[in-house]
Amino acid sequence: MHVFLQQLVDGLTWGALYGAFALSIVLVYRASGIVNFAQGEMAMFAAFFAWQFHQWGAPLYVAILGAMAVAFLMGAVTERVLIRPLAGSPNHMPLVIITLGLMLVLNSAAGWIWGVQSREFPSTVSGPVVTLGTVAVSRQSLVIVGAVVVVAALLFLLFQRTRVGLAMRAAAGNPDSAELVGIPVGRMLMIGWGLAAAIGALAASLAAPQLFLQPNMLVASLIYAFAAAVLGGLDSPVGALVGGLCVGVAENLAGTYIEWIGHDFKQAVALVLILGVLLFRPEGLFGARKVARV
Repeated sequence: MHVFLQQLVDGLTWGALYGAFALSIVLVYRASGIVNFAQGEMAMFAAFFAWQFHQWGAPLYVAILGAMAVAFLMGAVTERVLIRPLAGSPNHMPLVIITLGLMLVLNSAAGWIWGVQSREFPSTVSGPVVTLGTVAVSRQSLVIVGAVVVVAALLFLLFQRTRVGLAMRAAAGNPDSAELVGIPVGRMLMIGWGLAAAIGALAASLAAPQLFLQPNMLVASLIYAFAAAVLGGLDSPVGALVGGLCVGVAENLAGTYIEWIGHDFKQAVALVLILGVLLFRPEGLFGARKVARV
């Protein structure tokens, strides 16, 4: 029972991170109707900025906030320069290729600027682990879960209680009608991309102390994040968070209790989840069902 509870708690911690990454994927999908395959590299690149700001003397929290600001600008510029010129095309394949190209460029650029060797990223908190009964939880894990909860609450308030958030929802849901009532659709979609990149930057900065900072650090995490987004529904922010928790717990328990999976084959759990959802519930657990007239 002790092992089960420990793996459950560890899975929820990583699941919160997967949920944050999945949330950034969902925000981009809702804004532009595409999956941004460069989401992980954008987050990794921003985490390097956080590390660099800290090396220059900025306090860690200030460095992370600065990296989130850089990531917001990066996401907004990406939408404006690379995505919007092709946004009206009925074929999304060119946009997908652009995000794949951006992924390769950012990965190579990070290695060119900062090198490919692993760097130690400082933890946001220090001190001994916290014991909850028989379960040990690191303070960094508590910060990760707390940060994801705060981000989810702020996004809820943004989309439900502010004019900008309501305008973003309208622009993503029905851009033609939104334009007719005076909503600057292009600006709202650009803000959506910026928010997605900023959330990814926060998640990458919180994950970096455990993953070690290097250009390929988020490859596996992005696979889990895609699984979480597909499981929860690509158009559902709530589904992204729930899907992240489910994926985190599932891969942790599978790696512990299924002997032939172990630690090295846990990514297969994400693949099985993606295939299962696509076969039996393509819209995900919380995604909106699409109705087509024939």
